[in-house]
Amino acid sequence: MQKLRLHQDRKGFTLIELVIIIVILGIIAAVAIPKYVDMVTEAKVSAAKGALGGLRSAISIYYANTALKTGTATWPPIDSVRTVGVVMAQSLPKNPYQSDSNAPDSVVTGVTKGTTVGARGGWAYKASTGEVWPNTSSVGENNW
Repeated sequence: MQKLRLHQDRKGFTLIELVIIIVILGIIAAVAIPKYVDMVTEAKVSAAKGALGGLRSAISIYYANTALKTGTATWPPIDSVRTVGVVMAQSLPKNPYQSDSNAPDSVVTGVTKGTTVGARGGWAYKASTGEVWPNTSSVGENNW
């Protein structure tokens, strides 16, 4: 009778090695996921600040140009801010805090800086002072 041979030359991972790898992957995921969430938040903040900078700059240039042309500086009316080529050379940037269904690239008439106007509109603009701010209730962005 032939003796049973023990298979000592098998290749593969033991259960303990697999468990150790799974634990290491879990630790890496636990560290990486919060960093990813922070990156998404930082990207929204940066996009909103950049868009606000462009809007505010265009509105200020319009104000200065009216002072040179007419002798009286005036802030642009809201329809001029909405119309491409009058205040902004290109279409209005999207507010990253607004969903696409809420018209993130539109402007609504603002009353008090930091106060959300209605449920739609990416930006709030106060024509009497030239102020513009994100038209959302997300924490922090209305202080920019």
